[in-house]
Amino acid sequence: MANGHPGGTPGGSEGSHGRNYDQTPLIATWEVTQACELECDHCRADAQPDRDPNELSTAEGKALIDQIASFGHPSPIFVISGGDPLKRPDLYELIEYATDQDLPTAVTPAPTSLLDRDVLETFADLDVKRIALSLDGATPESHDTFRGEEGSFDLIMDRAKLAKDVGLGIQINTTVTADTVEDLPAIADLVEELGAAMWEVFFLVPIGRGTELDQLEPEETVDVMEFLYERQKEASFRTITVEAPHYRVVANQVEREASGNSVRVGSTRAGKGFVFVSHEGDVFPSGFMPLNGGNVTETSLVDIYRNGDLFEMLRDDAQLTGSCGTCEHRSICGGSRSRAYAATGNPMASDPLCPYVETLISGEKPETYANGNG
Repeated sequence: MANGHPGGTPGGSEGSHGRNYDQTPLIATWEVTQACELECDHCRADAQPDRDPNELSTAEGKALIDQIASFGHPSPIFVISGGDPLKRPDLYELIEYATDQDLPTAVTPAPTSLLDRDVLETFADLDVKRIALSLDGATPESHDTFRGEEGSFDLIMDRAKLAKDVGLGIQINTTVTADTVEDLPAIADLVEELGAAMWEVFFLVPIGRGTELDQLEPEETVDVMEFLYERQKEASFRTITVEAPHYRVVANQVEREASGNSVRVGSTRAGKGFVFVSHEGDVFPSGFMPLNGGNVTETSLVDIYRNGDLFEMLRDDAQLTGSCGTCEHRSICGGSRSRAYAATGNPMASDPLCPYVETLISGEKPETYANGNG
């Protein structure tokens, strides 16, 4: 959730949650503020210490919540993100307004001293369904180095346990880079130990401060995804990926080899099951794709999502180019549109992190992979 995606399987127009993703997103995330006390190296939002005076007001925020509710049933999962949402003095009022409308609401607080037991208890009292905490290393040294914040690992571990104590669901988010990948098995063990319901694994998109970090090589992603799928099969938590939809293809291949059956796994796709609203009300297909589809103070979020040119284009697999355009798996994968845009300036180009090979489903793994930047 801290990356703007709390889960789901938005593959194809019809989702597994009884909704048509051309009409209703599984997830609607509102970045309520960019203010945050932290300066994480991979921050998408390029967070700042102070609040922006152009943030949506309380009244405008409630109007946005009304718009999200008007998508109808089943309603989107409403994610309150940041920055650090705890920097908004009206945060509890906004949460209460959303939950009163029966919107399943989640919050992604930053791991700072603001996140204390009283806050967690209030979240539970307001019927927040889940909070997300980020864990990017399996030890204080590795996590704190990545986050650039000494003591962050210990604080996250403590707050995760407090959240469970007060009855809040927990999700752990992890960013995969060349520097964090070796810690993934040990992080998975911590996710299990903390009793988290979900592990969200975000494959870095190089925007914001994330441009300074090293991504995996494309061929490495298959090994990582095979591990993720095998690990969740024996775990108490569910694993989803963000900005890596070829996880669906890899997991399906692993399961077909093991049992002969097909499987669907969770991986989000920009503009197709997911929508992101900035602190100023601008609407984006993803928090990692800076292409503006409109503003909720001028046009309903429902209309922007369902009928906006940008969103309709992103959902039209016939407009994909390069290897994503010719791939036999484009309807279940489609590639990361955010990463394609970051790498090429074309949101319909091929995902440079996907090691496209026609024989992926057959189980063959060539020595070299063609990226196909379309």
